[in-house]
Amino acid sequence: MAGNTLGTLFAVTNFGESHGPAIGCVIDGCPPGMALAESDIQPELDRRRPGSSAFVTQRQEADRVEILSGVYQGQTTGTPICLLIRNTDQRSKDYSDIAQAFRPGHADYAYYRKYGIRDPRGGGRSSARLTAPTVAAGAVARKWLRERHGTQFQGCMTQLGELPIAFESWDYVAQNPFFAPVADTAALENYMRALRKSGDSCGARLRVTARNMPAGLGEPLYDRLDADIAHAMMGLNAVKGVEIGDGFACVTQKGSEHGDAMFPGEAGRPRFASNHAGGILGGISTGQDLEVSVAIKPTSSILIPRPSINTAGEAVELITKGRHDPCVGIRATPILEALLALVVMDHAMHQQARATA
Repeated sequence: MAGNTLGTLFAVTNFGESHGPAIGCVIDGCPPGMALAESDIQPELDRRRPGSSAFVTQRQEADRVEILSGVYQGQTTGTPICLLIRNTDQRSKDYSDIAQAFRPGHADYAYYRKYGIRDPRGGGRSSARLTAPTVAAGAVARKWLRERHGTQFQGCMTQLGELPIAFESWDYVAQNPFFAPVADTAALENYMRALRKSGDSCGARLRVTARNMPAGLGEPLYDRLDADIAHAMMGLNAVKGVEIGDGFACVTQKGSEHGDAMFPGEAGRPRFASNHAGGILGGISTGQDLEVSVAIKPTSSILIPRPSINTAGEAVELITKGRHDPCVGIRATPILEALLALVVMDHAMHQQARATA
């Protein structure tokens, strides 16, 4: 199956299935000489881990990462780094009822038409379970970028279903299971309780940023930094929309408003009056914060009966049982941070290669 690798000079190849013995990734292109241990990666996996609150899937996975290669005496060697995460809480019997039928909104039908076969256990390769290796790889990229450039990645939820979430402070994001930048999440909790009771699901909108960005990352036209960011974000399960900077809001703005005015700054660099462009001009980073917004669709696995068909083309009615996130966006923040870090890391490697050529 093609399409499992993200990046070129810092390339991450994802492997495994939701209910297989393990999932993981191989990172090719990590520079040598960086201190790296499981303890550098595990905190990010813990943020994404299932079963972490009453509002997400109750599948209990420790998501303990193992470094199998590419590190010697605590330092990266420049050779491929293999990261392994073992699956320990599969319940494949939950999917026996849909082995010969297609769940509405899922990738079941598309996979079956493409390959003529599919793994129904938890969705196989199409499962959000496969985002764990992405988060693990992102932790490696984040460490290098933080130590080399001081770049930091942060994300938060800005809307849960019909509920917009006003930004109060980044300090609150780590204090609640929604990654919401607000002190009081009672309304969000009540909304999710009612949603779970109804057997339905909802979507979400999230924001992810990169601060202390190096300027000059990205290429003209087809290898633009913003194009690669959109490509990576759309590779995340359930993502249906990506905005850079003001995104679709720029449609109603005037040119006099949208263009980010520049004034003399320090060290010969400009001071920007605003950041409507999201830190990217002409596909190349300006040194401003990267600003990305992502729309995530409602979870397709719900307890409400829906019409569908089976592999014989016959009409059926399906109820998707099992342990599912009523809103997959709740655990998406660490994944989006990781994806943004992987794209920035790959472009940083391209820029470094150009400087040393």
